[in-house]
Amino acid sequence: MATKPKASKFMQPMKPSKELSAVVGEGPMPRTEVTKKLWAYIKKKGLQDPKNKRNINPDENLQKVFGGKKAVNMFEMTKIVNKHLS
Repeated sequence: MATKPKASKFMQPMKPSKELSAVVGEGPMPRTEVTKKLWAYIKKKGLQDPKNKRNINPDENLQKVFGGKKAVNMFEMTKIVNKHLS
């Protein structure tokens, strides 16, 4: 009998914080899904800096996730978002 491969850490459903849920939606979801929804939100709202595409200029909802920062680069964003997943 073949054993089922263990799901990677990225695929384990995580519970987003209240602040993050306001952006990506409720309920447990894998990190990959959180990232996908976060980028969809950023693109839909036009929050990417037009001069430097690596920077995100958060709106009110995202500022709550980013701890009130006025601008966050995409690498920093991943680190911050991880703190909002449990």
